[in-house]
Amino acid sequence: MKNFIKQALIGGTLVILPIVIIIFFFRWVFLLVTQLIQPLTQYTIVQFGFPELVSNILVIALILFGCFAIGTLVSTSLGKWLHHHFDKYLIKLAPGYRMVKEIVTQVFGGSEGSPFSKGEVVRAKLFGEHCETSVTALVTSKHANGMVTIFVPTGPNPTSGNIYHIPNHLVVYYPEVKVETMMKSIIACGAGSDKLFTINE
Repeated sequence: MKNFIKQALIGGTLVILPIVIIIFFFRWVFLLVTQLIQPLTQYTIVQFGFPELVSNILVIALILFGCFAIGTLVSTSLGKWLHHHFDKYLIKLAPGYRMVKEIVTQVFGGSEGSPFSKGEVVRAKLFGEHCETSVTALVTSKHANGMVTIFVPTGPNPTSGNIYHIPNHLVVYYPEVKVETMMKSIIACGAGSDKLFTINE
């Protein structure tokens, strides 16, 4: 009976706890967003007399519409040109912008134009071809002498990592694996690696 009660309690906790965490997470996000948009919310309350909840929803809807409009704009030639120049100046003004942008880009799968997008997904045997240990990496450069330069990203931040120069025969290529898929695995600290490639080949 003691073990039954214990298992039932643990089982119920495992069911309820993730739901509670998700609820608190979305509540935290909502409160954070509403705090950030508080000046706009207060403006709509004063000008139109809307209740606070309605004003919050209205402002969030307007922000989402703005994101949609900007996304539509950057899909055009003029929008791409403006975005390119905006990025160039923003990187100079805010050095951390590039890192944040790369993380967001990899999470949402829009890796086109990313420095990582030109790399090839590989498993590299850093400790020699007879060692079973390997690392997930990107080949970023190939040399005329048969060496390759690889970038080994760290999780959960794939924009940081280590650079190695190793012989090409220590690298196993996976051309069918997309860079954004590999980066999502890195962000998840290796989760999903079994779907990227077979470890024991």
